[in-house]
Amino acid sequence: MTLSIRNQLPGTVTSVTSGEVMATVGIRLTGGRNLTAAITREAVTALGLAPGSPVRALVKSTEVALATGAAEALSGLSIRNQLPGTVTTIATGAAMASVKIAFDDIELTAAITKDAATDLGLAPGTPVVALIKSTEVSLSTA
Repeated sequence: MTLSIRNQLPGTVTSVTSGEVMATVGIRLTGGRNLTAAITREAVTALGLAPGSPVRALVKSTEVALATGAAEALSGLSIRNQLPGTVTTIATGAAMASVKIAFDDIELTAAITKDAATDLGLAPGTPVVALIKSTEVSLSTA
């Protein structure tokens, strides 16, 4: 299956915490970073997820927000996934910018407004923190 989602991050399930309808799934990404996905219990069952299961975390580039500064300075946020990295490339159009961020051996793409990219002063080499709500992380197997 080919997907248009640019961010397809390989990892391994580290935990599954089920609730009434939803579950949180902890994932250790290749390179050692942790990620959390909030998916339905039905999806956990359908995918056969358990600790040790290989997965791919899927995140649309429009669901990745960026912040400048150290991750430690971003306290008080409900966003579970805070991935520090460095801008490698930025392509700016009339309204939007596509920003590629590297961390460990992984590249992540964020689609943000041109104004946000300008306000943040983004350029190759800029340290950033990619912010991804756990509800915006989908999982696939195989």
